[in-house]
Amino acid sequence: MNTTRRFLVLTVSLAGTMLLASLPAAASARGPAAARGAPAPAASALPVTSVLPVTSVLPVTSMASLGDSITRGFNACGFYVDCPSRSWSTGSSSTVNSHYRRLLADGLSLVAHNDARSGAKVADLPGQAEQAVSQGAGYVTILIGANDACTSSEAGMTPVADFEASFRTAMQTLVTGLPEASVFVASIPDIGRLWEVGKGSSSARAAWAALGICQSLLARPRSADQADADRRARVRQRVIDFNAVLGRVCAEQVACRYDGGTVFGYPFELSHVSRWDYFHPSTSGQRLLAEMTYPAALGR
Repeated sequence: MNTTRRFLVLTVSLAGTMLLASLPAAASARGPAAARGAPAPAASALPVTSVLPVTSVLPVTSMASLGDSITRGFNACGFYVDCPSRSWSTGSSSTVNSHYRRLLADGLSLVAHNDARSGAKVADLPGQAEQAVSQGAGYVTILIGANDACTSSEAGMTPVADFEASFRTAMQTLVTGLPEASVFVASIPDIGRLWEVGKGSSSARAAWAALGICQSLLARPRSADQADADRRARVRQRVIDFNAVLGRVCAEQVACRYDGGTVFGYPFELSHVSRWDYFHPSTSGQRLLAEMTYPAALGR
């Protein structure tokens, strides 16, 4: 396939969203719903974007990834360092086989820009969107929001209304500045699942405590007290609410595709998490993200 092959623009229905009938069977059996203190929400909380057939094609010579430390590949290759080569979106590592590498294999010739920043929250997304506009990106990926829920305490979480305002601003920047670009939005991973698979590991508990990781949810990980169970449920619900915003706002734009809760619903294991902090995706976790999201991004 020659390098002049054109990238398909993904057309998304503006008619709204459908409700997810159920999480994957494995997620239902092993996910937070099965864990004490972290009851699963109603499945209707997870929106799925309704998709129409592709209607046009556009040349793409540049792509950009927006987001936080997940997209930067943080801790995927060493202790407390960004590893952008192992990013699920724009990474160059053959081990991960990112969106970028898959597009190259599909015959595209393009430049990849990783505009994500470790520690970023949704409030930082409009600035990253401006970078993508300046780079003339024809394909943009977004994975943002974990740091808006994973804070030092529950009180520090980003309000849903503020989350939506920042995300809308970023999306407007992209559709105005890059009117012919396609945008893919991944759901925020289920941090309640992280608690479930890691709470039994002394190494994970030690890392969460020593490094102060996501204490809004991961504080007192072995506690069965009702107050702690309720706190975990509220933080997880905040992630679900953020994902609902991502899906709804994305559906308003013709060239935006949301993953329909694919990342959130996947029952990942501790092996998919970095052993440096038991929070960020490991190299295998980054590869899994790429495998899950690429078909969703292209409607395959």
